[in-house]
Amino acid sequence: MQHKVEICGVNTAKLKVLKNEETQALLLRAKAGDAQARDELIAGNLRLVLSVIQRFANRGENLDDLFQVGCIGLIKAIDNFNTDLDVRFSTYGVPMILGEVRRYLRDNSALRVSRAMRDTAYKVLQAKDAFMAQHQREPTVDEIAAVLGIRREDIVFALDAIVDPVSLYEPVYSDNGDTLCVMDQVKDSKNTDEMWVERIALGQAVSRLSDRERKILALRFFQGKTQMEVSAEIGISQAQVSRLEKNALRQIRKEM
Repeated sequence: MQHKVEICGVNTAKLKVLKNEETQALLLRAKAGDAQARDELIAGNLRLVLSVIQRFANRGENLDDLFQVGCIGLIKAIDNFNTDLDVRFSTYGVPMILGEVRRYLRDNSALRVSRAMRDTAYKVLQAKDAFMAQHQREPTVDEIAAVLGIRREDIVFALDAIVDPVSLYEPVYSDNGDTLCVMDQVKDSKNTDEMWVERIALGQAVSRLSDRERKILALRFFQGKTQMEVSAEIGISQAQVSRLEKNALRQIRKEM
Protein backbone atom coordinates (compact mmCIF):
# COMPACT_ATOMS: atom_id res chain seq x y z
CA MET A 1 0.00 0.00 0.00
CA GLN A 2 2.95 2.27 0.65
CA HIS A 3 3.71 4.89 -2.02
CA LYS A 4 0.67 3.75 -4.06
CA VAL A 5 -1.53 6.70 -4.96
CA GLU A 6 -4.02 5.25 -7.44
CA ILE A 7 -6.12 2.13 -6.89
CA CYS A 8 -8.59 1.16 -9.61
CA GLY A 9 -8.00 4.62 -11.09
CA VAL A 10 -9.01 6.32 -7.84
CA ASN A 11 -6.59 8.86 -6.39
CA THR A 12 -6.47 7.76 -2.77
CA ALA A 13 -4.84 11.00 -1.70
CA LYS A 14 -7.94 12.95 -2.67
CA LEU A 15 -10.66 10.70 -1.28
CA LYS A 16 -13.49 12.64 0.33
CA VAL A 17 -14.24 12.05 4.01
CA LEU A 18 -17.79 12.59 5.26
CA LYS A 19 -18.61 13.84 8.72
CA ASN A 20 -20.92 11.70 10.84
CA GLU A 21 -23.79 14.19 10.43
CA GLU A 22 -23.35 14.23 6.65
CA THR A 23 -23.29 10.42 6.56
CA GLN A 24 -26.48 10.14 8.58
CA ALA A 25 -28.27 12.65 6.37
CA LEU A 26 -27.19 10.87 3.19
CA LEU A 27 -28.22 7.51 4.64
CA LEU A 28 -31.73 8.82 5.27
CA ARG A 29 -31.95 10.16 1.73
CA ALA A 30 -30.57 6.91 0.28
CA LYS A 31 -33.13 4.88 2.23
CA ALA A 32 -35.81 7.08 0.71
CA GLY A 33 -34.64 6.10 -2.78
CA ASP A 34 -32.27 8.97 -3.57
CA ALA A 35 -29.71 7.41 -5.95
CA GLN A 36 -27.45 10.50 -5.86
CA ALA A 37 -27.23 10.32 -2.06
CA ARG A 38 -26.27 6.63 -2.35
CA ASP A 39 -23.49 7.49 -4.81
CA GLU A 40 -22.24 10.25 -2.49
CA LEU A 41 -22.19 7.78 0.40
CA ILE A 42 -20.12 5.33 -1.60
CA ALA A 43 -17.66 8.01 -2.71
CA GLY A 44 -17.48 9.49 0.79
CA ASN A 45 -16.64 6.16 2.44
CA LEU A 46 -13.96 4.86 0.10
CA ARG A 47 -11.37 5.70 2.74
CA LEU A 48 -13.16 3.18 4.95
CA VAL A 49 -12.53 0.54 2.28
CA LEU A 50 -8.93 1.68 1.98
CA SER A 51 -8.35 1.35 5.73
CA VAL A 52 -9.72 -2.23 5.67
CA ILE A 53 -7.68 -3.53 2.73
CA GLN A 54 -4.50 -2.10 4.25
CA ARG A 55 -4.68 -5.02 6.67
CA PHE A 56 -4.03 -7.34 3.72
CA ALA A 57 -1.30 -5.26 2.07
CA ASN A 58 1.53 -7.68 2.98
CA ARG A 59 -0.13 -10.83 1.67
CA GLY A 60 0.84 -10.44 -1.96
CA GLU A 61 -2.77 -9.88 -3.07
CA ASN A 62 -3.70 -7.51 -5.88
CA LEU A 63 -4.81 -4.35 -4.10
CA ASP A 64 -6.98 -3.24 -7.02
CA ASP A 65 -8.98 -6.47 -6.71
CA LEU A 66 -9.26 -6.12 -2.93
CA PHE A 67 -10.40 -2.52 -3.30
CA GLN A 68 -13.16 -3.51 -5.71
CA VAL A 69 -14.28 -6.32 -3.42
CA GLY A 70 -14.21 -3.93 -0.46
CA CYS A 71 -16.42 -1.52 -2.40
CA ILE A 72 -18.97 -4.31 -2.83
CA GLY A 73 -18.95 -4.75 0.94
CA LEU A 74 -19.40 -1.01 1.35
CA ILE A 75 -22.41 -0.98 -0.98
CA LYS A 76 -23.97 -3.88 0.92
CA ALA A 77 -23.42 -2.02 4.18
CA ILE A 78 -25.10 1.10 2.81
CA ASP A 79 -28.08 -0.84 1.47
CA ASN A 80 -28.57 -2.88 4.65
CA PHE A 81 -27.85 -0.23 7.27
CA ASN A 82 -30.69 0.39 9.71
CA THR A 83 -31.00 4.14 10.26
CA ASP A 84 -33.45 3.61 13.13
CA LEU A 85 -30.70 2.35 15.45
CA ASP A 86 -28.24 4.66 17.19
CA VAL A 87 -25.13 3.17 15.59
CA ARG A 88 -22.37 4.90 13.63
CA PHE A 89 -22.17 3.72 10.03
CA SER A 90 -18.47 2.89 10.30
CA THR A 91 -19.21 0.51 13.19
CA TYR A 92 -21.45 -1.48 10.89
CA GLY A 93 -19.59 -0.87 7.64
CA VAL A 94 -16.11 -2.08 8.62
CA PRO A 95 -17.20 -5.66 9.51
CA MET A 96 -19.26 -5.83 6.30
CA ILE A 97 -16.31 -4.71 4.16
CA LEU A 98 -13.92 -6.99 6.05
CA GLY A 99 -16.29 -9.93 5.65
CA GLU A 100 -16.57 -9.37 1.89
CA VAL A 101 -12.77 -9.23 1.50
CA ARG A 102 -12.28 -12.36 3.60
CA ARG A 103 -14.97 -14.16 1.61
CA TYR A 104 -13.14 -13.26 -1.60
CA LEU A 105 -9.80 -14.44 -0.22
CA ARG A 106 -11.37 -17.63 1.08
CA ASP A 107 -12.95 -18.46 -2.29
CA ASN A 108 -9.64 -17.84 -4.07
CA SER A 109 -7.46 -19.63 -1.52
CA ALA A 110 -5.12 -22.47 -2.52
CA LEU A 111 -6.39 -24.45 0.46
CA ARG A 112 -9.39 -26.64 -0.35
CA VAL A 113 -12.19 -27.20 2.14
CA SER A 114 -14.85 -29.92 1.73
CA ARG A 115 -18.05 -28.86 -0.03
CA ALA A 116 -20.22 -29.74 2.98
CA MET A 117 -18.02 -27.70 5.32
CA ARG A 118 -17.99 -24.80 2.87
CA ASP A 119 -21.79 -24.90 2.48
CA THR A 120 -22.20 -24.79 6.25
CA ALA A 121 -19.83 -21.85 6.45
CA TYR A 122 -21.77 -20.00 3.73
CA LYS A 123 -25.04 -20.52 5.60
CA VAL A 124 -23.43 -19.23 8.77
CA LEU A 125 -22.04 -16.14 7.04
CA GLN A 126 -25.38 -15.40 5.39
CA ALA A 127 -27.18 -15.76 8.72
CA LYS A 128 -24.55 -13.54 10.30
CA ASP A 129 -25.03 -10.81 7.66
CA ALA A 130 -28.82 -10.97 8.06
CA PHE A 131 -28.54 -10.76 11.84
CA MET A 132 -26.17 -7.77 11.61
CA ALA A 133 -28.53 -6.00 9.20
CA GLN A 134 -31.38 -6.42 11.68
CA HIS A 135 -29.61 -5.86 15.00
CA GLN A 136 -26.55 -3.77 13.98
CA ARG A 137 -24.20 -6.07 15.90
CA GLU A 138 -22.44 -9.38 15.37
CA PRO A 139 -24.37 -12.44 16.60
CA THR A 140 -22.97 -14.98 19.02
CA VAL A 141 -22.38 -18.58 17.97
CA ASP A 142 -25.39 -19.67 20.03
CA GLU A 143 -27.62 -17.13 18.27
CA ILE A 144 -26.52 -18.38 14.84
CA ALA A 145 -27.04 -21.99 15.97
CA ALA A 146 -30.58 -21.16 17.07
CA VAL A 147 -31.39 -19.51 13.72
CA LEU A 148 -29.99 -22.29 11.54
CA GLY A 149 -30.73 -25.24 13.78
CA ILE A 150 -27.10 -26.36 13.61
CA ARG A 151 -24.92 -27.48 16.49
CA ARG A 152 -22.60 -24.75 17.73
CA GLU A 153 -19.66 -27.16 17.33
CA ASP A 154 -20.40 -27.54 13.60
CA ILE A 155 -20.55 -23.76 13.25
CA VAL A 156 -17.18 -23.30 14.95
CA PHE A 157 -15.54 -26.05 12.86
CA ALA A 158 -16.95 -24.62 9.62
CA LEU A 159 -15.77 -21.09 10.38
CA ASP A 160 -12.34 -22.35 11.45
CA ALA A 161 -12.03 -24.32 8.20
CA ILE A 162 -12.40 -21.22 6.03
CA VAL A 163 -10.16 -18.90 8.05
CA ASP A 164 -7.40 -17.53 5.85
CA PRO A 165 -3.92 -18.87 6.66
CA VAL A 166 -1.53 -16.32 8.13
CA SER A 167 2.22 -16.36 7.64
CA LEU A 168 4.29 -16.68 10.80
CA TYR A 169 6.42 -13.84 9.45
CA GLU A 170 3.49 -11.46 8.89
CA PRO A 171 4.12 -8.23 10.85
CA VAL A 172 1.46 -7.29 13.37
CA TYR A 173 3.18 -4.31 14.98
CA SER A 174 6.10 -2.08 14.16
CA ASP A 175 7.68 0.57 16.34
CA ASN A 176 10.80 2.46 15.25
CA GLY A 177 11.86 -0.37 12.97
CA ASP A 178 11.44 -3.08 15.62
CA THR A 179 8.81 -5.30 13.95
CA LEU A 180 6.71 -7.78 15.89
CA CYS A 181 5.61 -10.77 13.79
CA VAL A 182 2.93 -13.41 14.35
CA MET A 183 5.71 -15.86 15.22
CA ASP A 184 6.73 -13.68 18.17
CA GLN A 185 3.22 -13.95 19.62
CA VAL A 186 2.61 -17.67 19.14
CA LYS A 187 6.10 -19.11 19.53
CA ASP A 188 6.78 -21.66 22.26
CA SER A 189 9.50 -20.22 24.47
CA LYS A 190 9.87 -23.52 26.35
CA ASN A 191 10.23 -26.01 23.50
CA THR A 192 12.92 -24.21 21.50
CA ASP A 193 15.47 -25.85 19.22
CA GLU A 194 18.10 -25.42 21.90
CA MET A 195 15.90 -27.15 24.46
CA TRP A 196 15.29 -30.10 22.12
CA VAL A 197 19.04 -30.50 21.56
CA GLU A 198 19.71 -30.35 25.29
CA ARG A 199 17.02 -32.95 26.00
CA ILE A 200 18.48 -35.31 23.42
CA ALA A 201 21.98 -34.84 24.86
CA LEU A 202 20.65 -35.37 28.39
CA GLY A 203 18.85 -38.56 27.36
CA GLN A 204 21.98 -39.92 25.75
CA ALA A 205 24.10 -39.05 28.81
CA VAL A 206 21.63 -40.70 31.21
CA SER A 207 21.49 -43.84 29.06
CA ARG A 208 25.24 -44.34 29.63
CA LEU A 209 24.81 -44.46 33.43
CA SER A 210 24.52 -47.72 35.34
CA ASP A 211 21.07 -49.00 36.33
CA ARG A 212 21.74 -48.13 39.97
CA GLU A 213 22.83 -44.59 39.13
CA ARG A 214 19.74 -44.01 36.96
CA LYS A 215 17.50 -45.31 39.75
CA ILE A 216 19.15 -43.04 42.31
CA LEU A 217 18.69 -39.98 40.09
CA ALA A 218 15.06 -40.93 39.41
CA LEU A 219 14.32 -41.30 43.13
CA ARG A 220 16.16 -38.11 44.05
CA PHE A 221 15.10 -35.68 41.31
CA PHE A 222 11.82 -37.07 39.98
CA GLN A 223 10.29 -38.44 43.15
CA GLY A 224 11.94 -35.90 45.47
CA LYS A 225 13.25 -38.41 48.00
CA THR A 226 16.12 -37.67 50.39
CA GLN A 227 19.40 -39.54 50.29
CA MET A 228 18.43 -41.37 53.50
CA GLU A 229 15.14 -42.51 51.92
CA VAL A 230 16.99 -43.66 48.80
CA SER A 231 19.55 -45.56 50.83
CA ALA A 232 16.80 -47.39 52.73
CA GLU A 233 14.99 -48.31 49.49
CA ILE A 234 18.07 -49.49 47.61
CA GLY A 235 19.79 -51.09 50.62
CA ILE A 236 23.06 -49.19 50.66
CA SER A 237 24.46 -46.51 52.95
CA GLN A 238 23.65 -42.84 52.65
CA ALA A 239 27.35 -42.15 51.91
CA GLN A 240 27.25 -44.55 48.97
CA VAL A 241 24.11 -42.90 47.66
CA SER A 242 25.81 -39.49 47.88
CA ARG A 243 28.92 -40.76 46.08
CA LEU A 244 26.98 -42.48 43.28
CA GLU A 245 24.78 -39.42 42.84
CA LYS A 246 27.77 -37.07 42.53
CA ASN A 247 29.54 -39.38 40.11
CA ALA A 248 26.39 -39.67 37.95
CA LEU A 249 25.90 -35.89 37.82
CA ARG A 250 29.56 -35.35 37.04
CA GLN A 251 29.38 -37.84 34.15
CA ILE A 252 26.24 -36.20 32.75
CA ARG A 253 27.87 -32.76 32.80
CA LYS A 254 30.91 -34.18 31.06
CA GLU A 255 28.79 -35.87 28.38
CA MET A 256 26.80 -32.68 27.68
